[in-house]
Amino acid sequence: MADELIDVVIADDQELVRAGFEMILDAQPGIRVVGVARDGVECVELARRLEPQVVLVDIRMPRMDGLEVTRTLVGEQTDAAVTNVVVITTFDQDDYVRDALRFGACGFLLKDAPPALLVEAVRAASRGDALVSPSVTVRLLRRLPYGPVDQGPREAAGLSTRETEITRLVAVGRTNQEIADELFLSLSSVKTYLARIQSKTEARNRVEVAAWAWENGVVTSRGGHP
Repeated sequence: MADELIDVVIADDQELVRAGFEMILDAQPGIRVVGVARDGVECVELARRLEPQVVLVDIRMPRMDGLEVTRTLVGEQTDAAVTNVVVITTFDQDDYVRDALRFGACGFLLKDAPPALLVEAVRAASRGDALVSPSVTVRLLRRLPYGPVDQGPREAAGLSTRETEITRLVAVGRTNQEIADELFLSLSSVKTYLARIQSKTEARNRVEVAAWAWENGVVTSRGGHP
């Protein structure tokens, strides 16, 4: 339902970060913070008990880090209780990105991100979508190792030319609306293409689509093309 609240759990070992995120999110219509955790173990316990739609998790925490929290929560989710994890990170921690993606994180956020980006990340995650921001995720994804630049990955996945084009745009941070505008497609058509791309690349969300593109040489340059 449109009027349902988005329940959020925040996990960070820094009190000021927790308090700041909580204040920002609680002030937003349709969002409520139902729990805050000081470490990974506490975060998992809260998420299991409260079943929030979104968990914001710091990548470095005592007792259990954000990667293990992500793997644990995503591995436990069922159709009745889906928890979407957004990892809070910094540019100097980008070596953790690959593992976070593999464990099912659906987005990344910098600790110094503006309030609007924090809210956008939470709302996107609640829909099962992911925040792929040019200023955050793309810069991190560009540092992932990628394969040789050829048609192999595209052909192996069975992507059409149009699907490859959309995959590249996702990988460089375009939103669905921006893709629609650039390729002169309807928004519903873009969503349909993305669903096909996720199925063909075995990606759980658009962040994994972007990672697949960078790792397989589908996109390697600033312009988004091999």
